[in-house]
Amino acid sequence: MKPVNQRVGKKQKKEVEQSPKDTFNSLIIESKNVQTVVLMLDSPEDDILLKACEAMYKFTEKGDENKLTLLTLGAIPKLTRLIAHEDKQIHKYATMTIGVMATHSEVRKSLRQLDFLPSIITCLAPDEDVVVQELATLCLASMSIDYTSKIDIFEKGGLGPLVSLLSSPDPDVQKNSIECISNLIQEVLVRAAFTEMTGIIPLLDLLSSEYPVIQHLTLQTLITMSRDSDSRTALFQNEGHENFLRVLDNPELTDLHTDILQVLANCLEEPDNVMYIRQSGALERFLLFVTSSIHPEAQKHAAKAIARSARNSEIRQILHQEGVEKALESLLGVNNDEIRAAAAEAISVMCEDEASKESFRAHGIFRLVPMLMSDNEELREAVNVAVANLTTDNSNNIDAVFDTKGVEPLVKSLHDSNDTIVASAATTITNLALQEHIRDSILSHGAMTMIVEPLRSNNTLVQSKAALVVASLACDVNGRTELRNAGGLEPLVELLHSDNNEVRRNACWAVLVCGKDEPTTHELCRLGALEFLQEINQSSSRRNNFSEVAVSRLLDHNASLKYILNGYLSSNDLIGDGFYDPGRPKPNEKIFTLEEFSNQGINQHRPILLINAKKTNEIQMAITSADDKVTEVLATASGRNVPSRLSSRDKSSSKGRSKGKKEEEKTKEGEMLHVKTEEEEKNKPWEAPYDVTFDSYIGEISRNILPLPSTRDQIVSLAFFVSDKMGGPVELEMLHNFFWELHIAELKHELTSNIIPIGKIEKGIYYHRALLFKALADRIGINCSLVRGDYNRAWNEVMLIDPPSQDGIEHLIPPKAYIVDLMHQVGHLLMVDSAEAAHYKVCTGCNHRHCKCCKQISYRRVHIEENK
Repeated sequence: MKPVNQRVGKKQKKEVEQSPKDTFNSLIIESKNVQTVVLMLDSPEDDILLKACEAMYKFTEKGDENKLTLLTLGAIPKLTRLIAHEDKQIHKYATMTIGVMATHSEVRKSLRQLDFLPSIITCLAPDEDVVVQELATLCLASMSIDYTSKIDIFEKGGLGPLVSLLSSPDPDVQKNSIECISNLIQEVLVRAAFTEMTGIIPLLDLLSSEYPVIQHLTLQTLITMSRDSDSRTALFQNEGHENFLRVLDNPELTDLHTDILQVLANCLEEPDNVMYIRQSGALERFLLFVTSSIHPEAQKHAAKAIARSARNSEIRQILHQEGVEKALESLLGVNNDEIRAAAAEAISVMCEDEASKESFRAHGIFRLVPMLMSDNEELREAVNVAVANLTTDNSNNIDAVFDTKGVEPLVKSLHDSNDTIVASAATTITNLALQEHIRDSILSHGAMTMIVEPLRSNNTLVQSKAALVVASLACDVNGRTELRNAGGLEPLVELLHSDNNEVRRNACWAVLVCGKDEPTTHELCRLGALEFLQEINQSSSRRNNFSEVAVSRLLDHNASLKYILNGYLSSNDLIGDGFYDPGRPKPNEKIFTLEEFSNQGINQHRPILLINAKKTNEIQMAITSADDKVTEVLATASGRNVPSRLSSRDKSSSKGRSKGKKEEEKTKEGEMLHVKTEEEEKNKPWEAPYDVTFDSYIGEISRNILPLPSTRDQIVSLAFFVSDKMGGPVELEMLHNFFWELHIAELKHELTSNIIPIGKIEKGIYYHRALLFKALADRIGINCSLVRGDYNRAWNEVMLIDPPSQDGIEHLIPPKAYIVDLMHQVGHLLMVDSAEAAHYKVCTGCNHRHCKCCKQISYRRVHIEENK
């Protein structure tokens, strides 16, 4: 067979010299299989490694699916090892490939398991290829998104090289570096290190970059940096404010104004910085920008910057001296709700300074009040807060709000769905109610009806402010009546249960103010306010300055409850119609109202004594009807036509009607009247029974006792009067034969009720007579007290001045307290601290040898007889 070259028919070449047997001839590999390329990464040959890395870089740039493919095939660990390869080209493509792949989140998870960051940070060296720097910074920017990698980059020394690369001539390197730094400085330690490295200087230089993305990243970094005091100081020391103002002055950079103003807002929180830019004139330029800018977003953030910085008292004074009020007032006139809301927020903060509060009166309030009912909720909220702050402790601003018709929108705001608006409106109303003429206007707009819903709110701030509104308006009787009729007392009483100290305190205050008239006091007590207040007072942690006074106030206007609970009525506590005494209650026993007692029927309990000379509606109507009939009879006898309800009705029914028609109409009228009467009976309110006998007692003592010349004579005469009506004097030893219990039992059965009018009692002992004496004494102006004792005892104490001495010289002797004897030696006045008084108050007349009272009274009688 011929050789191959002979078969082809070619001319045979000269024989080539063979290579050594131990050497492998060079092999050019071309593969389109990615798995093969990954295997090539393990090759010891630099050419193969280079081609594999270059192929992988191009492969990863085609999409995220390719990145995941390389991750699945295990290329990541191999590539990270090649980053530190001695061959610059292999090092370059390996770094570039890792940089591109790190943009994928799954790749980053795998990279966090590898210690490759020192190799990547080495790629940031100044003498490194720009492309390597670009992809290495891209890798670090991607890795810095995750918290753990962020810390690792900082701890492994990556911050310093990144700061150096901020001055790189390559914009991509700058962009990746600032992006990575922006992520790193989210941590406080990194921010401090960045400031120490003077990274602020190259950062400020990037503001003049021609690439918007770099400018925005720079500003985001500055916003974060300016959160720290040291960084803010460094910004101003390096003329940062001048860079910011240059950006604000440049109309071509309006897209950066918002971020610039956020940086300024942070920087202006430092009083030293504000003072510094004020001295340089930059603050004046800033305020001028606020008013003259044509960009709404920038103006909004400028106002927010003022609001944030004004929270510092020193800065408020500086801003006030620079006339910030005028700038904010001008923003209120801009036709943009967001700007006006931001300005109103700044105004509310500036109001902490009294001088600023005064400055806003002329124009600020005039522009704010019409916006109280704006359709924009954010604006309504900001304006309501501002008006509340403006009117706090400033009577002139209160008048200004009233003069600009602010009452009506404020009252309507009480039903807003926003709790902050409701609370702020309530605060303003409370402030305005300090002026009496404004308070009347507030009530005329139905404020007490509108406040009921806020009282029922679940928000404690709203509850607290609503209770203050009640406290400020309930000092007026019309206000209390409106609140009572609107059902506002019930939610107010419920607030006494609140666990919030402020709510509970303000509710106690409101109850204290509401308890100024008898109807409101009765309703509060019916709702359980007295019991709740007593519970509060028993707790050292819940008790407050108003709770104890509120209890006293409620009792001052409810003599019945005061006597039931305290067992004592002073000379200032007058017994009026409707007073009742059910006796001393047991501990924690519910105290029923008189109406509730009337529904119980007869039982074995002690009867309820009633004082009531007030005629019921039925009796009053009967008296009126009788007067009409008397008038008609007198008129007929005298021949005069006197118009009365009866005669006019007869006249009108007699004109032009037949007799049958009249009878038919009368029948219909009677049926309708009967139905109407039944409905009225069912719906009419319960009334205490009228005590005609007690009413006659008042007339009798007014005629016979009131004209007596001295108080002493009036007291003695009244004592005899009471004793005579209640069975006369009874000797102590014969008290057991008085049979008063039987008489009371008979009255209960006669009246079929446990409630006994005091005038019905004809056999009464100590507590019956003492109550009647006090009730009658109050009607004719005799000052006396009523004290409840034990064992059915009660007595009256009066204050009397002893008559002048026989020498005729009048001495300024203070009055002395006496107890009036109504049972035994009727009309006898007993010195309060005497043995006789003690015997009257306690002793039952047992004459037992161990009874101290009996022994003392017997010894006193023997001693007096011996001296005689």
